[in-house]
Amino acid sequence: MRVALFVTCLNDTMFPQSGRATVSVLERVGASVAFPMAQTCCGQMHVNTGYRRQATDMVRAFLDAFESHETIVAPSSSCTATIRHHYSAVAAESGDPLLVQRVEQIVPRVFDLSEFLIDVVQTADVGAYFPHTVTYHATCHSQRAVHLGDRPYQLLRAVRGLRLLELANSEECCGFGGTFSVKNPDVSVAMGSDKARHVRETGAEVLVAADRSCLMHIGGLLSRQRSGIRVMHLAEVLASTDQPSSGTAVTA
Repeated sequence: MRVALFVTCLNDTMFPQSGRATVSVLERVGASVAFPMAQTCCGQMHVNTGYRRQATDMVRAFLDAFESHETIVAPSSSCTATIRHHYSAVAAESGDPLLVQRVEQIVPRVFDLSEFLIDVVQTADVGAYFPHTVTYHATCHSQRAVHLGDRPYQLLRAVRGLRLLELANSEECCGFGGTFSVKNPDVSVAMGSDKARHVRETGAEVLVAADRSCLMHIGGLLSRQRSGIRVMHLAEVLASTDQPSSGTAVTA
């Protein structure tokens, strides 16, 4: 099985360990991973703030980089959601029938990592070992746009040594929201502080999510609160075996 990795610009520039972990997991389940070097930003920041026309070139760039691949996997629900739910509108408003057709053809081939493992590979056990207490934050895009459901929980429950703790109000937004956190910082911090409090109340050692953007926001708050709680992308936990974890340390 051959797949193309869409690593996303946030992972590529700030959290490359998430991309490396994704490759490790994919290879462990028998996939041959290609990395199209022409890939760049999916245009999420533009389309989320209403600048769809300005995102047109990014849509074309994504298509140019990936449309020769039958299966595309991304360690990001928010970027997967952008491709699925915004690319069609960008293409339609471009007035280019060929762009519309290209988008229609590629969208069904794009998967969040959890979807690919559970739905395509049809396995929850990827051979991971992670002897720590963990709680999981279900990000807004993963719930409401990609509809991951319990797929991440299935994967975490299959990890040997891991103890999964319930997070109160797990479906509530963390307050990041991309440019929302820039335009409405007070509201964003208040929402994030609520989420961080719920995380601390679990007593977990590690907070896990499927989107690095949300982990960046919550992790920053947990760090300022000197909580000692690490934040890790789901792929990093799934890539762990008997080696020390590579999560982002939040020191006290």
